[in-house]
Formats: sequence, structure tokens, C-alpha cells
Amino acid sequence: MSKHNVIVIAEAGVNHNGDIQLAKKLIDAAVDARADYVKFQAFKADKLVSRDAKKADYQKKNIGDNDDNQYNMLKQLEIDQRFHEILQSYCAEKGIGFLSSPFDTDGIEMLHKIGMKLFKVPSGEITNLPYLRKLGQLNKMIILSTGMSTLEEIRTALEILVNSGTPKNKITILHCNTDYPTKFEDVNLLAMNTIGSELDVSVGYSDHTPGIEVPVAAVALGATVIEKHFTLDRTMKGPDHKASLEPDELIEMVQSIRNIEIALGSSEKKPSESERKNIPIARKSIYLARPVQAGQKLTPQDLIMLRPGDGLSPMKYDEIIGKTVTTDQPANHKLKLSDLG
Repeated sequence: MSKHNVIVIAEAGVNHNGDIQLAKKLIDAAVDARADYVKFQAFKADKLVSRDAKKADYQKKNIGDNDDNQYNMLKQLEIDQRFHEILQSYCAEKGIGFLSSPFDTDGIEMLHKIGMKLFKVPSGEITNLPYLRKLGQLNKMIILSTGMSTLEEIRTALEILVNSGTPKNKITILHCNTDYPTKFEDVNLLAMNTIGSELDVSVGYSDHTPGIEVPVAAVALGATVIEKHFTLDRTMKGPDHKASLEPDELIEMVQSIRNIEIALGSSEKKPSESERKNIPIARKSIYLARPVQAGQKLTPQDLIMLRPGDGLSPMKYDEIIGKTVTTDQPANHKLKLSDLG
């Protein structure tokens, strides 16, 4: 799915505001940040919310208008199959992976029809049995977000996907908190590893906190997928702009993740090639603390540990104590085995 160990999904979501040119600019920004995928959302307002559904508190706050109707908001943000195909083609041209989250079974069918190989399940669909069953039957790679979920709800969703035909090794589960923005005290990042250990599945993290610290920390903890909302301008009108990264921040996040990827290295503890040259400089050898005469037995008072570490190791200290010196030696002499009887 990616040439990197950690897949970074730049979540454009609905931050295109229904404008295909703005959507293309979002793709350009994701390319500039060197994300692996840019993701949009596939939904029809008529099949997502009732006509009288109210906006979430964060949506009302972020949009700042007087219309409390969620349907009216989403109707302006839905994109059809042709819109998706144009964005998919543009992503291919720009060399970045294209994703879109389906919010209903029609969305699954549409994305399958246009050839999407990897499906991202939004948190709100984790209790949607018909949806999960239909997606599981496709036997595709799946990334499942788990905002608002208990471990048992995640376990049930995973079982539905697997029993419907998708092997567990094709599924990655993302820990997530569904509030925009998420307070740091609500992140509970360690739950990501609980999901992995309890369900024996690959894990990642979908982030809605301000800044980039938490997704970077998630990578250090073992996340294999990171998802983060981004926008061209946080001051734009729309439900998700204010809780999104701007392009420079997205670039910084991706670079930080790549740095952590490299820094994680392997589990083997050994000197790196770059530090080997410093071993004799930083470590010590056994020296004489004062002059000694031939035939004298060495005592702790006769010895001192000094740099460089290119002589007898201080780890041989116990072996050296009580040894006889064969020739007169001055203070600060670096001991050698040939000095000892």
C-alpha cells in the first residue's frame, strides 16, 4: 500500500467545499507534503442524515452560521461519481494515492466500481451491520476508524468484516476520538496498543487534536497508519476547516513521522556505525595513579581510569588488583598486560 512503514493519509474530507478546483489544490498540498494518500468522502445527504438532523456542537461552532440543519450543510458538500473520477485521475497524474470514505452501501458500490483497492471506514459506520457486511464481502484492504467505540464494538465490527470474507491481515484498525478538535486529555493514545494486543490486528491512529505531536507520538508507539485532516486555510467556512492542519503544518507532520520511522530502527541494541569511532574516545582504560616499582603488587590506590579507552578495559579491574608490576612505571602510565607478572 505504501513504500513507507507508516502510511500517512492526508484527510481532505469535505474541505473542498464542493469546489473541484479547491479539491485539486488540496491534492497538490498533500503531494507537496509527501503524504501517501489524500482522502475525500463519498456520501449522499439523503442517505446519511434525516432532514431534521441537528448539527454537532463542533459543526455549529466551526461554521458559525445560524442554520442548525445538518442535512443542509452536508447537501452542499456531497460529491458524485464523476467528481470522484476526476479527483482519482488527478491523484494518479500527481503520483499520490486516492481514497474516499463511503458513508453508505451505495458509496461502497460506487468506489468499488471506480476501482478503489483500499477502503477507509469512518467511525460512524462501525455499528452499521449491512454496511460492514457488504464491505467485507469485497475482500479489499480495509482501514477502520473507531471513534466513539468500545473495545467490544470494535471486536464485533472486526468479526463481521472477517466473517463476510475479508481476512484479518487485510484490516488495520485506527484508534480515534470523534471530537473536533480533540482535547489532549481525551486522546487516550495507549488504547491504540490495547486494540492491537486484544484483537491481534494492525493498528494506527486517526487524529483530531491541534498540532502534530499526538500523531508523531502514535508512530513512536507503533502506529502503521496515520490520518489527519488538512485544509488550505483554517479560516474558510465549513465544518472541518478549523480542526485541520494547514499545508506547512502537514509538511512538518509528515517529515516528523518519517524521522521517527527512521529513528525507531530495529529492536537490536548495538553500537551504530556512526558512533563506533567514539568508543575509544568516550570510554576509559586502566592507568597508574602514581609511580610503581618492579615487583610491587597493585592496589586500588595505584589505579585510575582515564580516557582514551584503547587500553585495558576497566572491566578487568578486579583481575588487575594484586598483579605484580614487572618494571618500574611512572604515574599516568597506561597499563598493558605485558607490564604485569
